[in-house]
Amino acid sequence: MEDIKNIDTVDIDIEEPALLAIDQRLLPNEVKILRLKTKEEIYDAIKTLAVRGAPAIGVGAAIGMYVVAEQLAKDCKSEDEFFAAYKEASDYINSSRPTAVNLSWALKRMEECLDSRRGESRDTQLLALRDEAITIKNEDIEMCRKIGEYGVELIHPGDGILTHCNAGRLATVRYGTATSPIYQAHERGMDIHVYCDETRPLLQGARLTSYELFSAGIDTTLICDGMSASLMRDGRIQMVIVGCDRVAANGDVANKIGTSMVAAVAKYYGVPFYVAGPGSTIDMSTPTGRDIVIEQRDGSEVTDKWYERPMAPAGVGVYNPAFDVTDHELIAGIITEKGILRPPYTEALKKIFG
Repeated sequence: MEDIKNIDTVDIDIEEPALLAIDQRLLPNEVKILRLKTKEEIYDAIKTLAVRGAPAIGVGAAIGMYVVAEQLAKDCKSEDEFFAAYKEASDYINSSRPTAVNLSWALKRMEECLDSRRGESRDTQLLALRDEAITIKNEDIEMCRKIGEYGVELIHPGDGILTHCNAGRLATVRYGTATSPIYQAHERGMDIHVYCDETRPLLQGARLTSYELFSAGIDTTLICDGMSASLMRDGRIQMVIVGCDRVAANGDVANKIGTSMVAAVAKYYGVPFYVAGPGSTIDMSTPTGRDIVIEQRDGSEVTDKWYERPMAPAGVGVYNPAFDVTDHELIAGIITEKGILRPPYTEALKKIFG
């Protein structure tokens, strides 16, 4: 099994320039680095989950817009034409996935960077965009590292830890969010055991999380989504840590479909349920989880994907939301780069991120 721990999930090639990204559609069987240069390539990579995970999407979009700007600078004659074309490309990439707030957050930040350089030379504008994209990448690395430092204090030797979907290094640039405390516990020599929900229908837990944890030498067991309750009942899981794509102002969290079910079962069995996410996933302009737009994906991901032949009758109706919302009352704590937030989340989030 090829080791990916020394490869950044998304990165920048300054010389070409290009957005470099691990193609997550091919994992765990093949490690391929994509070189993305056009807005269409970047949109497609995000839409088809070649680049996925809220933080990685944000960083990838920021780098991608710098790469696109380099080409637009050659094609556009006037500054007004350049700025208009940049805005159009940014809006286009922003439409690729609606739920993860990191995407719009990073694109807005890049737009503001460019707007602040109006009237300056084109080279100065491009350099500012490049520096901002690199800054966003480096901030993501540091935020994930700090999440691990805070989160590892919640872990005890011998703990069984459940995670859902992939909030690992593949969802960020490095370290991950939910897995950052796990990696740090492993580095400290703690005897821990991680259970990974396979996370249907796209199997990010199976293809990505179990792959990266197992390749890092962490004691890992893959389970089907419906198996976690039996493990909690038997006392084999002491905590749940998941990532998030958006946190509302009241602490409601949007994460991969199936997360809310895990949270409800954990509450019933008295297992603390934690959410890990950087400040870039916290959206104080969204009051509650009911205000989060949930991405609906093609039903073929449920009926056909991964199978040689369809595994459901032709024409059957399919409900395939990419995410669900976990109520804040089910969450024991939100692990951020600024500390572990506890209820009431309305006050806790406003105090730190408001």
